[in-house]
Amino acid sequence: MPLPGIPVPPDGPEPVLQAVFWDLDGTIVDTEPYWIQAEKDLVGEYGGSWTDEDALELVGQALDYSARRLQQAGVPLPVEGIIAALTEKVAARIRAQVPWRPGARELLEELAAANVPCAMVTMSTGPLARLVAGQLPAGTFRLLVTGEMVQRGKPHPDPYELAFDQLAAEVPGLSKARCAAVEDSLPGYTSAHAAGLAAVAVPHVIDLPPDRRRIQWDTLAGRTRRDLEELVTAWKGAAR
Repeated sequence: MPLPGIPVPPDGPEPVLQAVFWDLDGTIVDTEPYWIQAEKDLVGEYGGSWTDEDALELVGQALDYSARRLQQAGVPLPVEGIIAALTEKVAARIRAQVPWRPGARELLEELAAANVPCAMVTMSTGPLARLVAGQLPAGTFRLLVTGEMVQRGKPHPDPYELAFDQLAAEVPGLSKARCAAVEDSLPGYTSAHAAGLAAVAVPHVIDLPPDRRRIQWDTLAGRTRRDLEELVTAWKGAAR
């Protein structure tokens, strides 16, 4: 879903970094605890139990996958009903307080000031994505791709493929070789990497399994556009 009011980058030499694709939950905002509590509350409403281990299995997964797991835990609602119930619980907490991840807003602001288009690629629903995007300055995101827009969610490449195709229609000459993706989970990182994007993992709730080929940062705090440019350059070099 393209968002209005975003300036098109000016003509000139091709930049090293043409665009950045962002995950939402756990990357821009620390909402994973909100989702975990929402899952526990919903399962508990129907007399079931839901552990932290159960919840951690769902981090980064598509919401329809999560809904089916909650059905197995005893929630007698259709998939759409479970997604709606979870989303409303999480949205209510976000309205009360937006739990920004360290460095995320600052990096988004720097990219916006430099006219680097950003897209949000999340398995959350459109209303939730728009709720968070609305807490940032107008123009921060060029478009949003949300869970209901794809048949196959993360870890499949479809969400990032769709986001790239939509952004490419807005930004002439957009190349995957000049784009970066920021993720916190293994499903998300796998999705972005499979779509052909230079991805960086910034783990939060769950540590990622060791992989010497993966570029990984401890935090976004202190990270700048230059770091993303170096990420893209390193990825292009490794791909040769």
